Amino acid sequence: MTDAGGERPIATILVTGGAGFIGSAFVRHLLATTTLTVVNVDKLTYAGNLQSLTGVLDNPRHHFARVDVCDEAALDRLFAQYAPDAVAHLAAESHVDRSIDGPGEFVNTNIVGTYALLSAARRYWQQRRAEDAAFVFHHISTDEVFGSLPSPGRFTEASPYRPNSPYSASKAAADHLVRAWHKTYGLPVVMTNCSNNYGPYQSPEKLIPLMIISGLSGERLPVYGDGTNVRDWLYVQDHVEALWEVIRRGASGETYNVGGGEELRNIDVVHAICALLDELRPRRRPHAELIEFIADRPGHDRRYAIDATKIECDLGWRPRENFASALRKTVAWYLANEDWWRAVMDGSYRGERPGIERGGE
Repeated sequence: MTDAGGERPIATILVTGGAGFIGSAFVRHLLATTTLTVVNVDKLTYAGNLQSLTGVLDNPRHHFARVDVCDEAALDRLFAQYAPDAVAHLAAESHVDRSIDGPGEFVNTNIVGTYALLSAARRYWQQRRAEDAAFVFHHISTDEVFGSLPSPGRFTEASPYRPNSPYSASKAAADHLVRAWHKTYGLPVVMTNCSNNYGPYQSPEKLIPLMIISGLSGERLPVYGDGTNVRDWLYVQDHVEALWEVIRRGASGETYNVGGGEELRNIDVVHAICALLDELRPRRRPHAELIEFIADRPGHDRRYAIDATKIECDLGWRPRENFASALRKTVAWYLANEDWWRAVMDGSYRGERPGIERGGE
């Protein structure tokens, strides 16, 4: 346990979902900037990709375990084998469209999986507590648990929960479980709720990579509704730096909102991508001519925006990147790493639109 500003002694961390988009960025960041041993736990579903860990898979401080977070016995074995000082829980089903098509997987992974991990962590922590050893459980969540935000205003850590999709409802339930395990059992926890992430290695079904890849292929760029839904965009490298600060120095029992401070309409994001593609990979006609508006998805929240004052004041974190520079880096990465996204498209995800048409968000 620590007061904000103090630092926990952490030598080994267990990261769930460490082959996913944010998880792999976090693993790469830890191995590049710390001396930690990282235990990377991932089931390797459609969202998990070992190619996102290129360059660190063989690092002697990196230990990968293909384990489902719903498997308590396997989690118990990992805790016993590696004795982590911290857990970063990133494993989650995270795509809203998929949650509309198949909510059961989201209930299982996001709720049951969080319960199983909390149960294993609690048993392990009770042993460590007897030895007076430090431990913290960091649960990573989303701003979508707060629902749709009227303008003006921003979500704070005290905002009421009003989830509107099966995905956000499952994450809200997971948040409540983590809070309950802290309040009821005393498990040392910290939580973060982040805004929309983007950057390298993101699944091609998400808005920004979908627009980049579709634009490169000369395919239509599907935008939900009228494109005026507003999101607060957070570059993934900024996010993982925030996660590490919260694990190191966040006060036990506290929640921290992590946002990029970059509110943009979806249509403006798509136009910015088109402009970069026109510059970096020009075609005969402007990429913006590929934009098509499609029927809005059910329960589509109009606006998200994060107030990140608390993490800035308490832990000194603020995003380094602005949207324009980080989007340019992101587009350039997808242009330079066609082998990565083509392998994803040829395997677990091929740009399909099961159930409803997808606009990528």
